[in-house]
Amino acid sequence: MNGASREALAAARERFDALTDNTAVDATKLADELAAVTALLDREVSLRRVLTDPAQPGEAKATLAARVLGGQVGGETIDLISGLVRSRWSRSRDLVDSLEELANAADLVAAERAGTLDDVEDELFRFGRIVSSSSELRGALTDRRASVSAKSGLVTELLGGRADQRTARLVIRLVTHPRGRSLEAGLDELSKLAAARRDRTVAVVTSAVPLSDRQKQRLGDALGKLYGRKMHLNLDVDPEVLGGISVRIGDEVINGTIADRLEEATRRMAG
Repeated sequence: MNGASREALAAARERFDALTDNTAVDATKLADELAAVTALLDREVSLRRVLTDPAQPGEAKATLAARVLGGQVGGETIDLISGLVRSRWSRSRDLVDSLEELANAADLVAAERAGTLDDVEDELFRFGRIVSSSSELRGALTDRRASVSAKSGLVTELLGGRADQRTARLVIRLVTHPRGRSLEAGLDELSKLAAARRDRTVAVVTSAVPLSDRQKQRLGDALGKLYGRKMHLNLDVDPEVLGGISVRIGDEVINGTIADRLEEATRRMAG
């Protein structure tokens, strides 16, 4: 997002955090209602454009949103959306993207309250790896001909009883309403959003063999000192790296594998 949209989303996040700091607010219900409004505005383009029209007074747009949503969602949801539509947006789609982020964040708040946020982060990462390694599964979850209930049922079959319920909710929402994104990109966004709940950065660590608890602790501490913030490690095992580890943080890759050093030596010899 750029300019006005980035500022509007930052303000919305602050209002969301202030609201969900109150444990009396039902985070799961909030997630469902925000997701429902996301789907509505994604579908009703004309309404979305009216609610993001910079020529319209903010209060008038908030009144319209309250009138359209009244009786369908709770007061907390209407208050959040009223604040969103009062803001200025660079693109009308940015409003919907922001609503979707807040819906997902509400489910993560529920996981945080239940003490399972770390589990959700890890499960999203592992599910992403499973999808990447299975073209058949990816095809089933992204098949445009498949019904919403079929996709939901498949995710429930895969994750039910094996993962936190919030993980399943997030994945079902993604596969049933991808909104133009690839499944892998959507899972990556969810993983980053989960890490942000803890004010941490995600480091994807690939090693030839599983790391011990002590190795994970030492690596996490070292990366935390290097980047100046808490680090969450998503661990992946790939025998092809031969030895050492490879760490990816955002677009930055720190390579320390034998395979990487062999490749570098080969390039030098060829040069």
